[in-house]
Amino acid sequence: VPLVESGGGLVQPGGWLTLSCVASEPSHISNTMGWFRQAPGKEREFVAAIEWSGGATYYADFVKGRFTISKDDAKMTMYLQITSLKPDDTAVYYCAARRDNFSSLYLASAYMDWGQGTQVTVSS
Repeated sequence: VPLVESGGGLVQPGGWLTLSCVASEPSHISNTMGWFRQAPGKEREFVAAIEWSGGATYYADFVKGRFTISKDDAKMTMYLQITSLKPDDTAVYYCAARRDNFSSLYLASAYMDWGQGTQVTVSS
């Protein structure tokens, strides 16, 4: 499996989580790595992305300062810290490597090498 996510779980509203995405080898890391999420019955949506070489970050509008994407080059790991969790954040969170540099980094179709996902459930 190229990418493996972890860190999901059941969290109360207002809580926080840090998700991890570990690459099994360097070739599974592309210049832009992204986080997406998919709630039941909904399309997979962009959450955040990071440029592996320069560190530039990109976020979906709904993030509104609650999410932070980061990376650890030595560990070949990308992180997504989520704070002030809301029930609407409930979804399976996926990481992926962008392979199509001609498509917008905000589109899921630009990414390949998807992980299996990690479930985040926000409920009291």
